[in-house]
Amino acid sequence: MKPYQKRVSTTLLIVLIVGVSYYIGFSVGHKQNENVIPGIELLNKELGRPEGVDFGTFWKAWSVLNEKYVPTTSTTTVSDQQKVYGAIQGLASSLKDPYTVFFPPIENEIFQGDVRGNFQGVGMEVGIKDSVLTVVAPLKGSPALAAGIKAGDQIIMIDETSTYNLSTEESVALIRGDKGTKVTFTIIRKGEKDPIEISVVRDVITIPTISSALRPDGVFVIELYNFSESSPDLFRKALREFILSGSDKLILDLRGNPGGYLEAAIDMASWFLPPGKVVVSEDFGSKKEPTVFRSRGYDIFNARLKFAILIDGGSASASEILAGALKEQGVAKLVGEKTFGKGSVQELVKITPDTSLKVTIARWLTPDGVSISKAGVAPDIEVKNTKEGIEKGVDAQKDKAVEYLLNLK
Repeated sequence: MKPYQKRVSTTLLIVLIVGVSYYIGFSVGHKQNENVIPGIELLNKELGRPEGVDFGTFWKAWSVLNEKYVPTTSTTTVSDQQKVYGAIQGLASSLKDPYTVFFPPIENEIFQGDVRGNFQGVGMEVGIKDSVLTVVAPLKGSPALAAGIKAGDQIIMIDETSTYNLSTEESVALIRGDKGTKVTFTIIRKGEKDPIEISVVRDVITIPTISSALRPDGVFVIELYNFSESSPDLFRKALREFILSGSDKLILDLRGNPGGYLEAAIDMASWFLPPGKVVVSEDFGSKKEPTVFRSRGYDIFNARLKFAILIDGGSASASEILAGALKEQGVAKLVGEKTFGKGSVQELVKITPDTSLKVTIARWLTPDGVSISKAGVAPDIEVKNTKEGIEKGVDAQKDKAVEYLLNLK
């Protein structure tokens, strides 16, 4: 969807070459006793293999499977290379991080399609939360939204397949499909006693970015749907409209915004912050020193600005970065519900020409040092939209934000 050289908060796309294919070719299919291989210690050191780890266990299991396994319900042949891919997937999943995933060739192509934005599906962002596949947010104007999918819905079945132990990418592969075809989700929804089924007809997904309007009461509203490559320029134009409107009351609606480019969040925050103010920091743990991202200092608004940001459980990643920064820097009040809590940074590493590994390398911290992944971003004014209100066309969260701004002196 976007050029690889751009950094994103959902998936940090820095393509590196890792030379492991030689080792795979050297090792696969050979039962070895490492203690009798000349120069094995030097080889282990060159390959970065950890000391004290018994790889003989892996090769014994490999040998047993090759010797004894008989498929019970299928005659499908699994190649040795597919077994290697499965082993790497197991290695990644052992970290218990839903965002660290190995992509074999087919899954890798699907993921690259996501990055380019060339896909057909239902139009919703999903992720693993509390070990369950969860809807981060349906996209505005998408088939998923039209069918009634909501942020926070827990998907337990995709058609006839359980999502238990499926990665996000494996689930997405099941959700994707040709335009006009149907996919059925079995969903657990807060407030509903029993699971519900929702069928969605797939379509070509066009991702909207922004809309803006001046309300009759004088409050200017900017709805931002994602943090794409074009978002900073479109946001700048929307802010110009706000200034020309003569209003001093601004609502930025980040509800259902699943995030996108980190650079976009930094740029947008810079319109409201002086130079050098912290927007977010990248915490690498013990790996290296943190990286701090600061305002570029456009800072065109004065203390007269009355500013509220709408958030909910569908606000994730870059949305949380922007909302958290403007809240903690004292620029805006947050209205709505706690955000999703997707504050980790991924790097995409090319393993072979047709496979890749998406690995979590850091976590985002707000200016006050709060881990977004751990706690999400909490609103200053908590308001929930009710099912009854939505059915009547009442947006209690936006109404509360408007009330707050109109009452400011």
